[in-house]
Amino acid sequence: MRIFVDTGDINEVKQAAEWGILDGVTTNPTLIAKAGKGFRETVLAICEAVPGGDISAEVVATDYPTMLKEAMEISSWHPQITVKVPLIKDGIKLVSTLSDKGIRTNVTLVFTVGQALLAAKAGATYISNFVGRVDDLNIDGMAAVEETVQMVDTYGFDSEVLVASVRHPLHVTQAIAAGAHVATMPLKIIEMLFHHPLTDSGLERFLADWNKAGLSIFDKATV
Repeated sequence: MRIFVDTGDINEVKQAAEWGILDGVTTNPTLIAKAGKGFRETVLAICEAVPGGDISAEVVATDYPTMLKEAMEISSWHPQITVKVPLIKDGIKLVSTLSDKGIRTNVTLVFTVGQALLAAKAGATYISNFVGRVDDLNIDGMAAVEETVQMVDTYGFDSEVLVASVRHPLHVTQAIAAGAHVATMPLKIIEMLFHHPLTDSGLERFLADWNKAGLSIFDKATV
């Protein structure tokens, strides 16, 4: 499963990229607004920080003609850009148009397998199934992810299932179990994946034993 970081903060993108495990970045209007810089400037900086990565940048209009104009502009900025589109009627129409033009799309705000079916039939590159926001309603958000993965596999759609609204490491584990293709998450969730109490205590013991023995990897004569 590929890992995307969900942010508009270029410093967070660079930090995740340094670990060598980052496959892409997702942004949205809220994240871009929080970044406090220009949209195009921010997106291009992110592309530069993640060479070869898939970078989602979202249209903000809700009517088809304006959405198409925005999508063509955004997609022209850099070959790594995927146009992010909300799951509304004009959005699905836009995805179909962009698919015919060979422009990658990420359909966002998907909460049910029925919605995912519409995105897949329109030719979406990614279907962003939101999990955390559904969990907030006391409904199992991961159920729709499992259903969408099965739907894509059953009917042979080219779309990939992207798990979004990831709130904690368990969501990542569940996304892997569901067979999702991508999970996008805040930097803090990626950082949490590194940690386990047994990892921390094990490393502490290893280093204590090493230091107690007075050992060194390097020959003291050459240090």
